[in-house]
Amino acid sequence: MFKIKNAKFITSALNITKAPPDSCYPEVAVMGRSNVGKSSLLCSLTNNRKLAKVSQTPGKTRLINYFLVDDAWYLVDLPGYGFAKVSKAEQERWSRSMEEYLAERRGIVLAVLLIDIRHDPKASDLQMLEWLRQRSYPVCVVLTKADKLSRSQMANNVRRCAKLLNCSADELFPYSSANGYGREQLMAFLGEILAEASVPLTP
Repeated sequence: MFKIKNAKFITSALNITKAPPDSCYPEVAVMGRSNVGKSSLLCSLTNNRKLAKVSQTPGKTRLINYFLVDDAWYLVDLPGYGFAKVSKAEQERWSRSMEEYLAERRGIVLAVLLIDIRHDPKASDLQMLEWLRQRSYPVCVVLTKADKLSRSQMANNVRRCAKLLNCSADELFPYSSANGYGREQLMAFLGEILAEASVPLTP
């Protein structure tokens, strides 16, 4: 089974010009609406509760945060999109930073899109997924906060979300950072993706 032994924070970048050198390591980019649970997911996957700061305040992540995992690949925490109690100008800056990162970084091997399983995907989620598909990125959709629903509710919401996202229910990963539900399945999938990019990329 694929495991993460250690992970450490490397840097926070305002934009890609401040990011680590491109194509040094494979990058797994984590994105989603503000307060969807990105930081909680990172802490859960790495078994390190102190790795990323978890906040109840939407828009807490304002920079592109790089975490080096097992000295072999990056987990990249992107600024949340959607609702956040910041100025429109600040939200636009976050949007530009994210678009630049996704358009120009050559090391990205997987885009992990987080959506709250309790609610239908928002227009911004659908727009982000379409943007990623148009650029042929491998995409993994993680449905967070699965512990908030019963098993039957979870199954119903997974089917509904799959229909709205125009994909198979098997392509979605219900997940709970609170109790670890779905972690084994997601880790196995990450292992498969990274096995194909286990050697550091060349410029």
